[in-house]
Amino acid sequence: MTTKVEFAVDMTCQNCVKKVEESLGELKGIQDVDVSLERGTVVLQTHLPYSVIQEKIESVGKRAVLKGYGDRTISAVSMVGGTSGFGISRAIQGVVRFVQTPTGCIIDGTVDGLNPGAHGMHVHECGDISGGCDTVGDHFNPYDATHGGPDDDITQRHVGDLGNIVADKSGRARFRLQDKVLNVGDIIGRSLVITQDSDDLGKGDSLKSKVDGNSGMRLACGIIARSSGVFENTKKICACDGKTLWDERDDTKQKGLFRNTLLYPDTCSIS
Repeated sequence: MTTKVEFAVDMTCQNCVKKVEESLGELKGIQDVDVSLERGTVVLQTHLPYSVIQEKIESVGKRAVLKGYGDRTISAVSMVGGTSGFGISRAIQGVVRFVQTPTGCIIDGTVDGLNPGAHGMHVHECGDISGGCDTVGDHFNPYDATHGGPDDDITQRHVGDLGNIVADKSGRARFRLQDKVLNVGDIIGRSLVITQDSDDLGKGDSLKSKVDGNSGMRLACGIIARSSGVFENTKKICACDGKTLWDERDDTKQKGLFRNTLLYPDTCSIS
């Protein structure tokens, strides 16, 4: 399933457009690419993680900010760890996006600062991170099922059971998943949690296997908030501090937030 994605790109001439088009032409897995100098945007369809597209655009020296994700659909975003969410370590930080499609929910994200290997990822019932990840409640489980995996039937899993993400040697987990049960409209205002250990998907011998997949400590979490779809985000100045999206983008880069993902924080009211 492909998703429509919109980036604001800092282009000043047709040569910029050509460079961006050529860079994206090297990627497999994208289609319907529209690079507009007048709008200052790149819009395309892809089944790749959006951070892959962003890094490719920026490889030719052009700043890129994700503006919209999903075409005429309900979209949401969670900023885990860092300064907007909560993490045991400030090194753990990332952005995860959700978009509803006719065949399920696409979950697309990048999380940095993890130990290499698999880590559980779950939607929890509450959006209260006032006490860190300890106050977000249990897994989102409206049907009172036992813990399971994303491929299990709705009677054999929590709706919030999203399985595992896998961090590489650098500590980065980059993923794009599709979940047949999760509905974006049901999770806005709740929270997303990344755990220390891998989720055994309810198939382990531990008593906690049917509770949380025996996935260990909650390392990082963030509230799931409504975000902009394609062409819904027209603002270019943040209402929080009056900075342009490029100022905010550069501040984020200088602070080292999200390392190379360079994402513009949706917690500011530009969307």
